[in-house]
Amino acid sequence: METLSGVDGAFLNLETAATPMHVGSLHLFETPKGYKGDFPAAVRHMMAKRMVPVLRRRLAALPLHLANPVWLQGEVDLARHIRRVRVPPPGAWAQLEAVVADLHAQLLDRSRPLWMIYVLEGLASGEKAYYFKIHHAMLDGQAGIALAAALFDPSADASADRPGADSAAGRKRAARSETGTLALVAAALRHDAAQYVKLVRALPGVVRTLAAIVGDSLRGYAGKSRRSAGAAEADVPSLSELRRSFSFGPRTALNVAITPERGFATAVVPRAELKAIAAANDATVNDVVLALCSGALRLYLKRHASIPRKSLIASMPISLREQGNTDFRTQATLSLVSLATNVADPLKRLRAIRDSSGATKAVARRARSVIPTDIPLIGAPWILGALASLYGRGMVVNRLPVLANVLVSNVPGPPAPLYVDGLRMSGYWPLSIVEHGVGLNITLISYAGKLFLGFTVARCAVPDARELADDLLAAHEELRKLMPMPASAPRKTRNPKAPKQAMSSK
Repeated sequence: METLSGVDGAFLNLETAATPMHVGSLHLFETPKGYKGDFPAAVRHMMAKRMVPVLRRRLAALPLHLANPVWLQGEVDLARHIRRVRVPPPGAWAQLEAVVADLHAQLLDRSRPLWMIYVLEGLASGEKAYYFKIHHAMLDGQAGIALAAALFDPSADASADRPGADSAAGRKRAARSETGTLALVAAALRHDAAQYVKLVRALPGVVRTLAAIVGDSLRGYAGKSRRSAGAAEADVPSLSELRRSFSFGPRTALNVAITPERGFATAVVPRAELKAIAAANDATVNDVVLALCSGALRLYLKRHASIPRKSLIASMPISLREQGNTDFRTQATLSLVSLATNVADPLKRLRAIRDSSGATKAVARRARSVIPTDIPLIGAPWILGALASLYGRGMVVNRLPVLANVLVSNVPGPPAPLYVDGLRMSGYWPLSIVEHGVGLNITLISYAGKLFLGFTVARCAVPDARELADDLLAAHEELRKLMPMPASAPRKTRNPKAPKQAMSSK
């Protein structure tokens, strides 16, 4: 029995039919001529042999939703968790994206472990693919990458019987057992009581840390104040930049109450080009990614309405994990960053984003030790559920200020290629969560030298996700042309509109 953290429990309690709280990924595999393998069977074999304990978790609810449910380990019926889905004719990339979007809109069955794999068949190119989804209550982006490392082969020659994390002893411990209601309630009460104690003990440190951050920001970059606070220059946030990020965003068509229908589109950009652009502007790759998202939003809004005079705000998760921490639970916090969409010049926009992002990250670095990754939620589950339903009403969403216009997440992924049944994974696109008031989520995963972008949208906010994906590629091309590229960098960014094009672009 394992208690959920308060953050993971919130993902469960805030879930509604219109706002599923699972994340996912689309995986594409190169298929050589003459391939005689049974790909669905290979996927089932991979999962059976490498069934890590996190995938055996099932929920056990407490009476009256007094507190968060707890995780119990149990056996997994792979026939219910791995399904075959045929992409409709002609099996082009647009049909694949549409199928994945529809699958991503469906809630997971809470009576079983909260994950599914859909093996996607019928691609015109002959490539193999599957879509994997798992509830955010089970893991965050970084833990998802650790899960991929545990499941996939590191080379084409790796044995399909490579030992996984689920040993015979682990399977024995995972055997389903009946846990009494009293034991469940006691575990939840012990967990939340411990969190209350931790919060009270941490409060003085939180106050001191926040006071130091505010004090340093007010004093500016005076060397004396930095030395007295013991902070490096990079850890002293600019107060003016923080004000730009921590202000309400303008209302756009993206920021409405959403319905269950989802859209999905993909894009790929070479990471080497983004690194070159970042280096030339004293920025990070993440800053360049935000600049591309900003450029895409400018193009999209200009075409459909107008670009607001006030900059759009992005909500961006920041990992709180210590190096080497691969625990399967959410360990991140959300930050706000100005996207400088009111700046027309691409390079000036990038530098404005760099400064805004730098100030936000400086606060996160200094506050990292006092940001809680768990919170007590005794009595809160039913309250959160009621609030989620209330917030979904259009009149509520439309009257509240816009805290963030778009969700953007950049997850560091595997640097080397991964394999299933000897087939090289050539594409790795993430799917994520959209919420009432934020109908667009742009998530990226770096993999084998490329950045794979997934655009998850609520179709009532963004009818055609492909438009935004194409706009981001146009923004990348615009920024690339302004910068000298290394001779080894690819000169053209491709858009995977069909499986063959997708394979050739990777």
